[in-house]
Amino acid sequence: MINGFLLVNKDPGVTSSRVVQILKKKFNLNKVGHLGTLDPMATGLLIIAINRATKFASLLLQSEKSYRAEVTLGIQTDTDDAEGEAVSLKDVNINEFEVEEALLTFLGESDQLPPNYSALKHKGKPMYKYARDGIKIEKAARKILIKNIQNVEIDLPKVSFDIQCSKGTYIRSIARDLGLRLGCGAHLSKLIRTSQEKFMLSDACSIDNINLEKLISLENAFEDLDFIQLNERDSAAFLQGRSIETDFDHTHLLRVYDAENQFIAIGKNTSIGFKHEYLV
Repeated sequence: MINGFLLVNKDPGVTSSRVVQILKKKFNLNKVGHLGTLDPMATGLLIIAINRATKFASLLLQSEKSYRAEVTLGIQTDTDDAEGEAVSLKDVNINEFEVEEALLTFLGESDQLPPNYSALKHKGKPMYKYARDGIKIEKAARKILIKNIQNVEIDLPKVSFDIQCSKGTYIRSIARDLGLRLGCGAHLSKLIRTSQEKFMLSDACSIDNINLEKLISLENAFEDLDFIQLNERDSAAFLQGRSIETDFDHTHLLRVYDAENQFIAIGKNTSIGFKHEYLV
């Protein structure tokens, strides 16, 4: 069975779910998923998990992401991006220094309100469906971390920058809130995901050119983790879900190899011993 990850450079106008459907049909795969939605307007890196790799998805879903974003000042839209309807038009009577100063206030930890048009669910229904019906749902603000903002280019009313952020950050909300802080309104006009964890857009292929020779194995995907090799007896117990004793005194995730040097799992220490978190 084919297991691993593919790096796709998503085209604009295509949903992340559509990319999954195309690859599933193209390679006749049983189980396929993506590791972090890109809006249809957005382009760039979309990590695709295949078969057993989908079980490891949560490890990468928690990871930091980086983007190249373009914000257009003076126009606020109902979706906070270029696909929405304009709801406010204002003159941009500010200078470049004020724009960059306001942009850099997003650095660090903060509480962010998600866009009204998002896939977050309320009572089991995505928020964008409520928004399309004209129903506004107030979702609680979520903690986010903006680790870095750099390579800022300002050609008013356009503002472009690289941003590195935590899981769950909406760049559309950054654009919206930048417009609010500057008093002129704004929306996200372009977005490119450039990296996720250690995976880079430069290593991704278009949906038309992707092939299984580009598959990243589970072992290679997590090669940055430390590892432990078990003897035959401990390997058998470990695979049966029993905890075993190790010399490690930390709770970091480890790659686990059996007595024949086969990658079998990712595990960690718990209060009752070393156990698997994810089985290959």
